[in-house]
Amino acid sequence: QLQLVESGGGLVQAGGSLRLSCAASGRTPSRYAMGWFRQAPGKEREFVAAITGSGGYTYYADSVKGRFTISRDNAKNTVSLQMNSLKPEDTAVYSCAARYGSDIYSRSDRYGFWGQGTQVTVSS
Repeated sequence: QLQLVESGGGLVQAGGSLRLSCAASGRTPSRYAMGWFRQAPGKEREFVAAITGSGGYTYYADSVKGRFTISRDNAKNTVSLQMNSLKPEDTAVYSCAARYGSDIYSRSDRYGFWGQGTQVTVSS
């Protein structure tokens, strides 16, 4: 099993920044592609960003491209999401997810391991 624990959420004003972290433990995390998803109240879960196991390739939702950056440190078994220029519409519970293998997807059903989520609230 792979365990994922997110941290770094909180309350921030519009235009501000937050950095989320996802700590992975259990099996060899570097063999897993990782993704960040978010879910706002009353809305479906949506894809935010993903990164391959090596960290060599990343993919972003159009809504966050240019503002968010996903990265990973395999030596520390962590994946981070740097969020800049935050907007009120970025308010959601953010969850990290993992799937075994090198391919990354924007579909949440492709990921078999999930963290518990961390709340991000952006005030206007």
